[in-house]
Amino acid sequence: MLSIISANELKNLHKENLIILDARAGKDAHQKYLENHIKGARFIDLDKDLAEIGKDAALGGRHPLPTIEKFSKTISRLGISENSHIVIYDDKNGANAAARTWWMLKAFGFENVQVLDGGFQEAEKTELKFSSGEEVFEKAKIIEIKDWLLAVSSLEDVENELTNNSATVIDVRDSYRYKGESEPIDLIAGHIPGAINIPFSENLDENGFFLKPEILREKYLKLLQNKPTKLIVHCGSGVTACHTILALDYAGFDIPNLYVGSWSEWSRRKVKEIAKEV
Repeated sequence: MLSIISANELKNLHKENLIILDARAGKDAHQKYLENHIKGARFIDLDKDLAEIGKDAALGGRHPLPTIEKFSKTISRLGISENSHIVIYDDKNGANAAARTWWMLKAFGFENVQVLDGGFQEAEKTELKFSSGEEVFEKAKIIEIKDWLLAVSSLEDVENELTNNSATVIDVRDSYRYKGESEPIDLIAGHIPGAINIPFSENLDENGFFLKPEILREKYLKLLQNKPTKLIVHCGSGVTACHTILALDYAGFDIPNLYVGSWSEWSRRKVKEIAKEV
């Protein structure tokens, strides 16, 4: 199953085991969900369900992963069972929290997980059925697993891999943030020394849709030519990085490592070097 689904495909997808998740993020996200969402969609909260936000972002970044036990309870609360076919959308072409949700569900062991191409806006244009208010559904049986099934890298892992030139570290933030021209979210501008910059926005075409798998594959093969084949992907807080991981999976690559702490963790460790191109 491809990791991206079109709005037309979703419109024609009639399955009893279909679960749609609304992963829009931001302070008004839940209110927007209550006002209007794809009919049947269940709201998943970036800060409460997809992260375990600590007191100090220097230890894990702004959006550390929750424990596997906590996420299993979230999955149960959302009514997701082992045979569910899950489709996720947000309003930022997958870069808000839909791709992070996709990654976490895949890392939990779910196979039938897809992100809606074009997101909420495309769903509206395609005239999918919409609804308002909370959806009513039953909880599912709790699924227990011991640990995430996809690879994650720690700050120390990233540092060691770069020192040994044994991995390619991809920073998916916008180029002005990577270069250190300015930093709108974290405390310090710049990037991890040795990381390369491939902005996540380059995974999309001019209309905001994912590039075709074959185009993405050719693009990344060219960009990563003669570089270490092991990939570690990061962003500001480990959310948007999943957009590029999703794109790489869509293009047929092995799923790379996610550095969850990302720039929000690295930049707050005062002992770590920071590179700039300004």
